[in-house]
Amino acid sequence: MERRTMIGLAAGIAASLAAGAGVAVGANAAHAHGGWRAGIMRRVVSATIDDALDAAQVTAEQRRAIYAARDRVFATVDEVRADRQAHLEEGLALFEADQVDPARLEALHQQAEAGRQRIREAIHQALVEAHDVLTTAQRKAVADYVRSHRTGHFN
Repeated sequence: MERRTMIGLAAGIAASLAAGAGVAVGANAAHAHGGWRAGIMRRVVSATIDDALDAAQVTAEQRRAIYAARDRVFATVDEVRADRQAHLEEGLALFEADQVDPARLEALHQQAEAGRQRIREAIHQALVEAHDVLTTAQRKAVADYVRSHRTGHFN
């Protein structure tokens, strides 16, 4: 997995947890490189969420609500990433053509942006849901957990 992808995932996780979401952000960023990597990232993100929620001493009901929000983010990422190969092929076809069709290129950009927007909206909703289910003290505990477990790029 590219370093940039890992940094993005870590930033997303930290941002989600710091906001009290406990939601996986971009957990499937490696999906196009192979399903096993996506599975590993899901497990890593889920373990990080579990650790943060343990630190906040959440109830089973709160944990279920946050897992449901996390799973909706995972599902949205899966949906957006499903046509990634087709998107790549379209881009390569544009590149191979004698002339780049600006309208097709713009449509490709708009398609990618729409996918990112869907993921952003799913993350936003999950953050709100996690915030609403946690108490003030629990949100502080999650934020403190994130502050104390930052690594590398975020220090």
